[in-house]
Amino acid sequence: MIVDCHGHFTTAPPALGQWRERQIRAFEDAGARVDPGELRIGDDEIRAAIEGGQLRLQRERGTDLTVFSPGAGKMAHHYGDERTSLDWSRVANDLVARVCGLFPGRFAGACQLPQSPGDALASSVRSSAAELERCVTELGFVGCLLNPDPSDGYWQAPPLTDRVYYPLYEKMAELDVPAMVHVAMSRNPAVQGTCAHYLNGDTAVFMQLCQSDLFKDFPTLRLILPHGGGAVPYHWGRYRGVMQDQGRPPLEEALLGNVFFDTCVYHRRGLELLTDVIPAANVLFASEMIGAVRGVDPETGHRFDDVKALLDTIESLADDDREAIYGGNALRVFPRLKGRATADDDQQKEAAR
Repeated sequence: MIVDCHGHFTTAPPALGQWRERQIRAFEDAGARVDPGELRIGDDEIRAAIEGGQLRLQRERGTDLTVFSPGAGKMAHHYGDERTSLDWSRVANDLVARVCGLFPGRFAGACQLPQSPGDALASSVRSSAAELERCVTELGFVGCLLNPDPSDGYWQAPPLTDRVYYPLYEKMAELDVPAMVHVAMSRNPAVQGTCAHYLNGDTAVFMQLCQSDLFKDFPTLRLILPHGGGAVPYHWGRYRGVMQDQGRPPLEEALLGNVFFDTCVYHRRGLELLTDVIPAANVLFASEMIGAVRGVDPETGHRFDDVKALLDTIESLADDDREAIYGGNALRVFPRLKGRATADDDQQKEAAR
């Protein structure tokens, strides 16, 4: 089974975005709330969005199951207050749950967390632990997205290794689910979102982990760094050297039992570097489809986010390593995926009725 560990509902029906705009505007204008119950999206709208987008591309590209989450850039945790973030997260997560219910063999949910910046961070982390528990135990989700910068581009929060995050990590360990460390939008005009903020976030968090003993406190905690880990594979020697200079254990010993990297790298040579530097056991197949880059690469004739087409051309990968990257590692990192065999097309059509 080929598991894409990184997909977002970027094709959600327009009503979702319209509800969110009303929510933000109501709070900013008058401190008012918009009832989540006012959002109306029918099953047929969800089917059309998925069948014409993610499901069609799954079939074309030969992938089976996607770990599916709300649109990361739309999390936008800086808007409003804690209640704003909680209502928005629940609305977004409930919609993803409906996708998973309509296409149970094709999508498994990963939830958005109701994080907030500034003084609200600590209490929002506790709310995040509660929302994670709801999504896992009631909605059947298998993981979550964790934003290391809820200020959205200004990096005003403590590192993810700070004890303020421990209530969430305790819940993750209890539920045995991983988090994908994923920033949201950038409202900082000096830091573009897709190619700067996203990759900066991956790189910064890896260094936070290098400088901490987080995994001594949480030996079963699992974190996924998306987008190939940002600059990490390219500068692996620098990280190894700094750890050595500081008298810390080697990276392989300190981090690689808990930290994983996905393959959202839209370039063959970048994927070759990733799979050469990072052990195969720590690499998970992902495409972020449909996501940040949607065009066709004129050098390959494939869309940039057709990562499987790129990985299939890397002959240096041993068969066992390729199998692990395509699915085996995901089943280990997301243990709640086990038993979710992909339904065939007839089952999918029946489930969608």
